[in-house]
Amino acid sequence: MESQLRFQPQVRIVENDQLDEDVVAVVAAESPDPATLGSITELRRRGVDKLILVVATLNDADLISVIEAGICALIRRSEVTPVRLTELVQRAAAGEAELPSDLLTRLFRQVSHMQNDVLTPRGLRLAGLSPRESAILKLVAEGYDTDEIAIRLSYSPRTVKNVLHGITTRFQLRNRSHAVAYALKEGLI
Repeated sequence: MESQLRFQPQVRIVENDQLDEDVVAVVAAESPDPATLGSITELRRRGVDKLILVVATLNDADLISVIEAGICALIRRSEVTPVRLTELVQRAAAGEAELPSDLLTRLFRQVSHMQNDVLTPRGLRLAGLSPRESAILKLVAEGYDTDEIAIRLSYSPRTVKNVLHGITTRFQLRNRSHAVAYALKEGLI
């Protein structure tokens, strides 16, 4: 990969001791095996959060694993050219993410399957909040107290308190204000 990037004027190659949050790391591997995922985890631990993965092979389970590991772009080794790799580095540096379109389609299918077959039967959503939890937090954010929320949603005040307690416990939050701030910050409501 270094030879692909060395003569690209838009890219500067740095040494291992120069890694920081401004660096885009390119990790090349045959497949995203445990050693490769470990390397990605180590780079993230060192503060590198813009990671491009170049792989020869990838299956559906690997796709979720590399996304969970924190990559922002993925390209197949057979598709790598100096120009294409430079484009990915520039896009990653700008905070953008990229997957080949066929992998994006497979990822959407996997997320849909996870939501429909795993989370929904358990009353959960991929976003992390159930519809009831979202509704209650939205009303808390609008300034309603427990009794007002209970009336608006046709729940008992005890149910509202239990839902709020469940949210604060699950996400390790201090109180309902902290829960609203967290939900807003994370885009949950």
